[in-house]
Amino acid sequence: MPTNSVTSSIVQTLGGGSGIDMAALAESLATAQFAARIDRLTLQSEVLDRQISAVSTLRSQITQLASAVGERVRTGDLAVQPAIANGSVATVTKGIATGSGTYSLEVTELAAAQVLSSPAIASPATVMGAGSLTLRFGTISGGTLTEDPGHAPVTVTIPSGSTLADVAAAINGSRAGVTAYVLNGTDGAHLMLKGSTGAANAFQIEATETPGEEGLAALAWTPAAAPAQLLTPAASAVFKLDGLEMTSQSNTINDVVPGLNLTLTGRNPAAPTTIRFNDPSGTVTTFMNDLTGALNELVAELNKDVNPQTGDLARDSGARALRRGLTQLAGNIAMPTAASGEPRTLADLGLATNRDGTFRLDTTRLAATLRASPSGVAAMLTNGIHGVYASLDRLSRSVTVATDPGTLGGSLARFNAQKARLASAQLDLTEAQDKLRSQLITRFARTDSRVGASRATLSFLQNQIDAWNAPRN
Repeated sequence: MPTNSVTSSIVQTLGGGSGIDMAALAESLATAQFAARIDRLTLQSEVLDRQISAVSTLRSQITQLASAVGERVRTGDLAVQPAIANGSVATVTKGIATGSGTYSLEVTELAAAQVLSSPAIASPATVMGAGSLTLRFGTISGGTLTEDPGHAPVTVTIPSGSTLADVAAAINGSRAGVTAYVLNGTDGAHLMLKGSTGAANAFQIEATETPGEEGLAALAWTPAAAPAQLLTPAASAVFKLDGLEMTSQSNTINDVVPGLNLTLTGRNPAAPTTIRFNDPSGTVTTFMNDLTGALNELVAELNKDVNPQTGDLARDSGARALRRGLTQLAGNIAMPTAASGEPRTLADLGLATNRDGTFRLDTTRLAATLRASPSGVAAMLTNGIHGVYASLDRLSRSVTVATDPGTLGGSLARFNAQKARLASAQLDLTEAQDKLRSQLITRFARTDSRVGASRATLSFLQNQIDAWNAPRN
């Protein structure tokens, strides 16, 4: 019979002989034997649960704060940004430097790439012969190409049996700076050639044919020989910035003035538009206010947890490490590469530490820094390796690494390990208690059986005595 069934049977019959509830007695004795140790482990487990919760909350708060600051600086609204009144003329973005001021922009010509079409060919599969095609680059004027000595010609070998599509593939494979593709027009297939933007990137194409495999000459082109095949001439961008005429091979001009990138998209001759850099002082002040508030929420949680009388982390090394990091945050060098007079610390941006560890925003100091060095403030509010975000990210990483026992991450690892050991000890005690209860039940069952037998014998003797002493009729 299985052990559980035997135990169940014994429990059901216990007390039948003695009149005593032996099952309850066994349960009470087993419980009493282990109660103190189980209560002690339960109390330790509850403390660990609170410590794990507190450490997890602190770790989550500092990690989320660093992440939120990183996300905010990535939007770019904390830095000086250019804006253009007429968005159809150009798009403007911040350059490497930090710009300022107002500029006028007038675009008279956009940069364009030369687009050349071959004569109509029967189909892309038409065999075009063999030999080579040479691309020469320069500036086209009056039907003549003036070669650019700084742009070497490129010769493309065309193997025997090459089709129009093969010719396009060979040109693309030469990486000559010209893109070749085949289009089927209303009159047949055309080899299309497209160069880079800029007047100096115009090109003509010469053919050298292999005797007996002629055909490539149909793809040769000079501006004087077949002007109709030139669908789009190469052109440079022409624009005026503050009235000064400038040219560019590309429609994208980076740092045309410090901090200003232009991408020209349209023309506005005789109708200049305005580009101006914004003043982000209000946005930066709001950001620093928000950062101060978020830091104070973290400090409030930390102070509650490390309270000497009631805090669950009063003696925890990880919580102390976070407190040290927060205490040093405002004064740490955030911009080691900053020039003299530019902001280097979060304190320069107005973040101040109170005597109780909380933070406040010194708006007077922040305003002075914004006036004196707006470019320095902008440099601190990026997601690079230095600055406000980098400082918070560095603090977050340093106090959450799990391999360091002196951090929040190390504390969490330690508490979880202790919790696992407690759970194992609790399981061992429960099993030992169940074992003792089973042993007591078995032992009490034998005792109860003997008591029952004794009571039966006593009852028989008492009945005999009563019979002997009964009056006889």
